[in-house]
Amino acid sequence: MEVDLVAWLNLSLRWLHVITGICWIGASFYFVWLDNHLRPAKEEKKGVAGELWAVHGGGFYHNQKYLVAPEEMPDELHWFKWEAYFTWISGFLLLALMYYYGAEIYLIDKSKIAFAPYQATLVGLAFLVAGWLIYDLLCKSPLGESNRWFGIVWFLVLTGFAYALTEIFSDRGAFIHVGAIIGTVMAANVFMIIIPNQRKVVASLAAGEAPDPNLGKAAKQRSVHNNYMTLPVLFIMISNHYPMTFGNSMNWLVLAGIGLSGVVIRHYFMLRHAGKDHHGYIAAGVGIMLLTMLFAAAIDQADRPDLTSLDVPTWEAMSIVQKHCVSCHAAAPTHPDFSEAPVGMILENEASIRQHAAQIMDQAVLSDLMPMANETGMTDLERQKLGTWLLAGENN
Repeated sequence: MEVDLVAWLNLSLRWLHVITGICWIGASFYFVWLDNHLRPAKEEKKGVAGELWAVHGGGFYHNQKYLVAPEEMPDELHWFKWEAYFTWISGFLLLALMYYYGAEIYLIDKSKIAFAPYQATLVGLAFLVAGWLIYDLLCKSPLGESNRWFGIVWFLVLTGFAYALTEIFSDRGAFIHVGAIIGTVMAANVFMIIIPNQRKVVASLAAGEAPDPNLGKAAKQRSVHNNYMTLPVLFIMISNHYPMTFGNSMNWLVLAGIGLSGVVIRHYFMLRHAGKDHHGYIAAGVGIMLLTMLFAAAIDQADRPDLTSLDVPTWEAMSIVQKHCVSCHAAAPTHPDFSEAPVGMILENEASIRQHAAQIMDQAVLSDLMPMANETGMTDLERQKLGTWLLAGENN
């Protein structure tokens, strides 16, 4: 019995990434919600900033938050860090497996830059490091004093990264690297700022000293930033299922629009949790998403090739599919990286090609997503001929 170790490793890492990501996001969202729902304590207690009563699972809970720290160190203190660490580690290993080990298929687009796999990997890693360095410098600059202005500038920086990456990598590779930049920043916030600052506070308490309130302030700033960056990362994690986003010729702007809609909608919930219902933000988030959809559709329409000017016989369309698709999309693929047809799509006869006409149109005619990295050298004329033949079949 043969076992596809790469496929199982891919699945295992992806499953671990999802599990730990849910744990991290759940804890992060809960503590932001908790912070926004704290109210002044009915019975004043030294150092307590607010309290919250909640009921869940048949039990009552009483939470208190201190302005800086309690006067004495509790006997047992729970830390929230491993969720973040394992989310990043699993995500990075998945990135390395898919886009670095499989760089020639998933990351390199030779029509943009003909990288060698090691070169593409180094460039990808350089973007991750640059993202953290720029973000950290912005936080420590005077701009970091204002979350609003910081958010605007950081959004523009990420949009610039998105544009640059779509110019040098495959479209899916570019999107996933924007997500990896954001995810790296979020995990580095925990590892480099939040946890170290908390350890310093704990050390001060253990030594009987008054903790520095600026440590908590800096940690809170990074935690708030992470909260806003979560939804754009989640979209990027699922974006490879939606070629109308990453396959668009203005995909970097489409990504910026969808990411911004997530940030605005998250801001609405932040305000709502704090008792400040600003329904304009939810309307703005939905409006940004709608405008992004209309913009992407308009660009797609403008980019569509003329599929009415050719007369393409079936034998010619079949030969195009045979040349560019069947090495992967076959009952027994001959491509060395696939032991079975991707997504179960087999294109070995006319009936099966007609059955998957919509997917072929989206990924191989109206965009150049397939073949992966265009490793077979499919020409624009071949795409046009294949699309003409598929449309002719729909109209008959």
